[in-house]
Amino acid sequence: MDLNKNAVEIRKSIVDMIFHSQSGHPGGSLSIVELLNYLYGKEMNVSKDNPKDPNRDRFVLSKGHASPAIYATLAEYGFFDKELLPTFRKIESPLQGHPDSKKVPGVDVSTGSLGQGISNAVGLALGAKMDKSDARVYTILGDGELQEGLVWEAAMAAAHYKLDNLVVMVDNNGMQIDGLNDDVVGLGDIASKFSAFGFNVIAIDAHDYGQIEDAFNSAREHKGAPTAIIAKSVKGRGVSFMENQPGWHGIAPNKEQLDAAIAELEAL
Repeated sequence: MDLNKNAVEIRKSIVDMIFHSQSGHPGGSLSIVELLNYLYGKEMNVSKDNPKDPNRDRFVLSKGHASPAIYATLAEYGFFDKELLPTFRKIESPLQGHPDSKKVPGVDVSTGSLGQGISNAVGLALGAKMDKSDARVYTILGDGELQEGLVWEAAMAAAHYKLDNLVVMVDNNGMQIDGLNDDVVGLGDIASKFSAFGFNVIAIDAHDYGQIEDAFNSAREHKGAPTAIIAKSVKGRGVSFMENQPGWHGIAPNKEQLDAAIAELEAL
């Protein structure tokens, strides 16, 4: 399996589907591609042939507005046909702006309201513990999402119940819809916050597969506490004119911009 090749295809699908809908969130979708690509390509016990297997691992996209990233990844790994991707956000399409677990194969939890995804993930991890299941639960949050108090209530519960089958990834790109996080509500030292809440904390480069692999292995080996992976990322990663630009949080490219983005990605 060529993770780098898959990542290019996933990124191309992201910008293409957002172009076709003329609506969506490219910046924070592009920043989590490597995390999702590694999860579905290497890490998680999931199968496109049996997406409802009760013994499977679960993934929750807590930052549900980054749905193009999970849709593109699921399509890349065969959970549904790629031909469905251009219907993103269209009436009657199962691929709505936020993931719907009842309509999209491979989506475990419907998400959208920030903070609720990690809360669902904690519940899934606790349920797996109660069932004495080996299933693991993974969730990705936006760093701006950490401004939601609900996140920290969920974190407190995860540590209290010693959910070492839970991995919380923070897409730490430093930006949100209104600009830089520090200009909206500063988050301070994210790693120290999760550590204070009782998490095993690992800081990585979100685009380095070696660091991603090491972090997941470390999380699996750590017992008695959940793991938080603080993944330093680049908003809009892979498309030069979108990178580190808060303005690309929630707008769609025009045809000229789409062509330029695809050309850049194909040259990687």
